[in-house]
Amino acid sequence: MEYQIREAKREDMPKVLELIMELAKHENAENEVEISVKDLETEGFDHGNFKCFVADVDGKLAGMALVYFRFSTWKGRTVHLEDLIVTETMRGTGLGGALYNQVVKYGYEHGVKRVEWVVSEGNKNAIEFYENTGADIKKNWYTVHMNESVIKKNIQK
Repeated sequence: MEYQIREAKREDMPKVLELIMELAKHENAENEVEISVKDLETEGFDHGNFKCFVADVDGKLAGMALVYFRFSTWKGRTVHLEDLIVTETMRGTGLGGALYNQVVKYGYEHGVKRVEWVVSEGNKNAIEFYENTGADIKKNWYTVHMNESVIKKNIQK
């Protein structure tokens, strides 16, 4: 298998959205995806809100990793890995590891103090992989989300 990890281009965004939908389906959360190709194009390429790396296998996109910079009051600038997705047929081939390594390299090249992400407690394979790379999984921290309707409720108080 020959593959290339590269920065995504605007024209890759339809396939990136397909990968996002594949992950959502795997997580039984297809109805939660609200983003569109236009959103990805605008936010990633017009506004520069994220960087996306893709895995190109024999001319077809088979994986992606989407990252953006954050700021930690304890560490300074960090890179957040929002999603790393590999098509089901390519899982276990090393493609996910190659994307992961690209994200770590990107963080290093930008001098960040930390690369961070969230992993589902049910994703045992990913947890084991991350731990084997030396990543520290913070089991005593919670991810907190506030959806759009709750945001609106809170601003009306």
